[in-house]
Amino acid sequence: MKRVSIFTPETAVPSAVSGPRYVFTTANQFLRASGKPPLFDVKLVGCKKEVKLQEGVFTVSVDQTIDQVTSTDLVIIPALFGDMKKAVALNKDAIPWIVEQHTNGAEIASLCVGAFLLAASGLLDGKKCSTHWAYYNEFQDAFPQVEVAEGRVITEDAGIYSSGGANSLWNLLLYLLEKYTDRDTAILASKYFAIDIDRSSQSAFTIFKGQKEHNDNDVLRIQEYLEKNYKDKITIDELADLGAMSRRSFERRFKKATKNTAIEYLQRVKIEAAKRDFESTRKNVNDVMYDVGYTDNKAFRTVFKRFTGLTPIAYRNKYSKM
Repeated sequence: MKRVSIFTPETAVPSAVSGPRYVFTTANQFLRASGKPPLFDVKLVGCKKEVKLQEGVFTVSVDQTIDQVTSTDLVIIPALFGDMKKAVALNKDAIPWIVEQHTNGAEIASLCVGAFLLAASGLLDGKKCSTHWAYYNEFQDAFPQVEVAEGRVITEDAGIYSSGGANSLWNLLLYLLEKYTDRDTAILASKYFAIDIDRSSQSAFTIFKGQKEHNDNDVLRIQEYLEKNYKDKITIDELADLGAMSRRSFERRFKKATKNTAIEYLQRVKIEAAKRDFESTRKNVNDVMYDVGYTDNKAFRTVFKRFTGLTPIAYRNKYSKM
């Protein structure tokens, strides 16, 4: 039997606790139906018997407390809810247990922003990690020693797994299910739960709002200028002059504040505008391309796919409201 311990954090998102339990217990049903013995021994594990989820809105009774689990094969850390720093602090007593299980040979999987609790354990230091796209900057600021795998739905690094935003947790659960059973069982589960089994990127869901949670007012003013004038031809020297800085100083400060170069930032602003056009108008690709300040079709398509994971036509077909 594979022992699956779903750690149940204070303030967890309820669906991120029930989801993994549902997947692995249902897989046992599939195995029984095909004449095979059940494979997974699934337990909810908490720091105490009664755990409050989503800031006290829900309460769950766990099967075991962490002091009762000395050995397991897989620890799943569900998504946290609310303020990440406070959520990690509320669950700090579980960190030594998570580290101990990994030391004893257990694999560890974080779901969405459960990555914050996993990273607080130090187990991700020097490794790559997926998390919700809306938390990239906060996560990177809190854990600079961890590399964020931007856009990735699933990341695996030396027996430690992580998933991207929200419903991406289902993709990681199917990935783990296939690893522990076989492809046929994973496909059956994907059909049963109506989940795209091979989705690898969350880029198409990303909404770029500009990285403005910093204290550099000169950079902030330049960001606002770029967002208002993204259709125009803008040079780095022009932006440096706007901030009354040398080019070298400007590029260093802009990257430090926003985590993007000025060129990358402008590209992301342009692509966000293009996404809105594709979602809400009937414009063709060339019209949208010109509207956001591109004149080279190949360059536009390349940049668009880099930031969304889709071609412009595929994105329009998927998200157009018209």
